[in-house]
Amino acid sequence: MKSLHSILAFSGFLAIATVLTAAQKPPAIESSAASARAGKLIRVSEKDAAWAAKERKAYPLTVCVASDEDLGSMGDSPEYIYRVAGQHDRLVVFCCEGCEEDFLKEPAKYLAKIDAAKAAKAKAGKSISDGHQGKH
Repeated sequence: MKSLHSILAFSGFLAIATVLTAAQKPPAIESSAASARAGKLIRVSEKDAAWAAKERKAYPLTVCVASDEDLGSMGDSPEYIYRVAGQHDRLVVFCCEGCEEDFLKEPAKYLAKIDAAKAAKAKAGKSISDGHQGKH
């Protein structure tokens, strides 16, 4: 009888330990939310042409965001929309097919590169316009 009580007590202990361990694990919703925030690259199509043309005018890089090769040096430079749910679409331009794989491994790194180039271009433009003030 003592062994039966010991087995039941041990079983109860395991059940409580399992419940406590499960409570410490993050819920599955968090992992699906993280994957929902992950972006995807979508090739610019004819329906996106007007948007892409506008974005291309403001695109700050003349080199591939992933490889630093000159855009157009390997033929047409593929243009993609980087889309993340709940955020604005972003234009990303590569030197060739294949660079999108590198981009998708670390999109934040490459988007930061585009943002830094855009900020530098804006700062350079501001400096030029500031230099002309009062000289006319």
